[in-house]
Amino acid sequence: MEGFFGRDWNGAAFELFGMYHLIALGLIFLANIVLVAVGRRTSERGRKLIRWGLAAILLIDELFWHLWNIRTGFWSLQTTLPFHLCSVFVFLSAYMLVKKSYSVYEFAYFLGIAGATQALLTPDAGKYGFPHFRSFQVMLSHGTIVTAAVYMTLVEGFRPTWQSLRRVLIGGNVYMVFIFVLNLAIGSNYLFIAHKPETASLMDVLPGWPVYILFLELIAVVVSLLLYLPFQISDWRKKKVA
Repeated sequence: MEGFFGRDWNGAAFELFGMYHLIALGLIFLANIVLVAVGRRTSERGRKLIRWGLAAILLIDELFWHLWNIRTGFWSLQTTLPFHLCSVFVFLSAYMLVKKSYSVYEFAYFLGIAGATQALLTPDAGKYGFPHFRSFQVMLSHGTIVTAAVYMTLVEGFRPTWQSLRRVLIGGNVYMVFIFVLNLAIGSNYLFIAHKPETASLMDVLPGWPVYILFLELIAVVVSLLLYLPFQISDWRKKKVA
């Protein structure tokens, strides 16, 4: 168990798009299909149990993440406060699932899916490859964030609007300004807007600081439009039928 939870890891490092990474992505994709299929066929009580179960997974996973950081001496104000986008959506997604909050859903659909998907493709697991706790934790956390928004969309019938997109883009930028000031105050790099992350990420192909932040803004707009596209196509089709 010490090896599974330990700070020192003598096993293989997390391999980007290696066998374990691909299997984990496949399992997350399969879990989404199964949960949507079951959710659509079950009662309101059954759907509630699924939502609460997903919320519990998010919160328990986050709790163990913080306990592991404390135990290994990694926990710090500069790195472990829940201010990264996906850390925020652990709590927001859990609240959305329990309360069926549409106002949170708007943000979870655009920012939660976009941020967690990027983290699933380039996980910040560092040297901790399979079967270390960290390799499981990082995939489970981000995978469940995506699943939460997908479930609320395809099972509970939530959908974003153009007004949702406007609120998300404005709210996201307000949050980024807050985090920029926080980073200056405590020397942190939340949202990775003080500098690029040390581990491999999609930011590696972007220009240096601060120009890459503008590219991130543009990418966020493009990804949000792509996420909204299925609903826009559906609206166009309904208009044609009418």
